[in-house]
Amino acid sequence: MKQAVHFGAGNIGRGFIGALFSQSGYHVTFVDIAEKIIDQLNEKKQYQVKLATDQQESVLVENVSGLNSLKQEGEVIKAITEATYLTTAIGPNILPHIAPLIAKGLVARVKQTDEKLYVIACENQISATDLLEGYILEHLDQDTKEKLADKVFFFNSAVDRIVPIQNNAGSLDVLVEPYYEWVVETNESIPEVEGMTIVKELAPFIERKLFTVNTGHASIAYLGYLKDRTLTIDQSLEDEAIVEQVKKILGETGDYLIGQYGLDADEHQQYIEKIISRFKNAYLNDSVNRVGRSPLRKLGPNDRLVRPAVEAKKAGLSYTNLAKAIAAAMLFDFNEDEEAIKLQTMIKENGVPAVLKEVSGLGENSEITIEVVSHYNELKK
Repeated sequence: MKQAVHFGAGNIGRGFIGALFSQSGYHVTFVDIAEKIIDQLNEKKQYQVKLATDQQESVLVENVSGLNSLKQEGEVIKAITEATYLTTAIGPNILPHIAPLIAKGLVARVKQTDEKLYVIACENQISATDLLEGYILEHLDQDTKEKLADKVFFFNSAVDRIVPIQNNAGSLDVLVEPYYEWVVETNESIPEVEGMTIVKELAPFIERKLFTVNTGHASIAYLGYLKDRTLTIDQSLEDEAIVEQVKKILGETGDYLIGQYGLDADEHQQYIEKIISRFKNAYLNDSVNRVGRSPLRKLGPNDRLVRPAVEAKKAGLSYTNLAKAIAAAMLFDFNEDEEAIKLQTMIKENGVPAVLKEVSGLGENSEITIEVVSHYNELKK
């Protein structure tokens, strides 16, 4: 049976990428440090992916197993030597930590086989696979690097599927929305995986997704949180004022995307409407607290709020609504999120402009910062 190694046995790994490999006839080896999940995978060898719909349809995912990367390094290396695909859905910040083990696997692999391996990081991060490749190469000698040519291929990808917080303690089953998109950039002819879309240029897809889905999701979370921190995403969208504000935000990101990539304006507007309708799915039951978590990361210079604002300004387009979304993120003070606590401490000690400079790479006197501060003061009232 064809083999896929997937780093990250969490809900996205099991409910999205791993499930697609299983449905495509692969045995999926999940690699993680979550001992209970790994043990369950090895014991049950299957789980259900349930769709967040009226009918609650489910798909049985079979031919799965797990390896603990802390305790089973040798087994992980062996799995890498036998795989056709190596994928991740583990979080961009974790990629440097798994790179040394993947590097060991590649060293062993190129000594044993000339079979091709395809490496794809399925993360909410632009050029995540390029980043992973860089981390891996740091741990390889020159001879191994040369042997990788024409044997190991690194492809960037864009992934899109909402996997909400799960109410299934102790179960491998995962609740996901019906919609998904997995786009992979390559000119190579690669083994087929059900649900994978191959494109020659990824940038329009990944930025469309990041600056519509991720920007929209975060904006709803932060605006909803300001209204009532107990709300879910779909409940936040019962407020027409929030819906209209989110449409304005995505209108600004849309203007940038249309200008940058020549997207059809009507088609992109339909895409925006589809995305908002996805967020209204009550079966996802996703809280504003969960979606808004990690505000420092989400306020990063290349992430979903600041990057489109900067690009819009460069293009001479409106960014005032994006500035309002950034301001709302600055007010996210959920006391169970470490980044939110740190953000509020930084603002209290140094002020909003200094924090935007440190976290978002914006000049303290830049036009975007001035706009954000104005919205921040208004929203804080």
